[in-house]
Amino acid sequence: MGYTDGFVFAVPDANKEAYRALAARASLVFLDHGATRVLECWGDDVPDGKVTDYQRATHAKPGETPAFSWIEWPDKAARVAGWEKVMADERMRHDPNDQSFDGARMIYGGFVPIVDA
Repeated sequence: MGYTDGFVFAVPDANKEAYRALAARASLVFLDHGATRVLECWGDDVPDGKVTDYQRATHAKPGETPAFSWIEWPDKAARVAGWEKVMADERMRHDPNDQSFDGARMIYGGFVPIVDA
């Protein structure tokens, strides 16, 4: 059933296109290094909760929208090897002028599927 990296973060609405372009470039790098799928999603129907919600989880500020993305891998070994290659890839060098989102507020982790319907 593979292995999945998941990410949740807030992006300033004014940076939506800049983030989309960054994500499109990065997705090619992940696919080149073994990922089978990369999906980037922009919050559309993200209601406020009573206890927690995406806005609180990402510390979204006014004028920011939660985004959700994931990267699918064939298995955990491919993910570990792929991430090493991705981080060494020249195309992933951080541009200090890129402030499309605040990575310090990103929630991320690796997940083992338990249901694949």
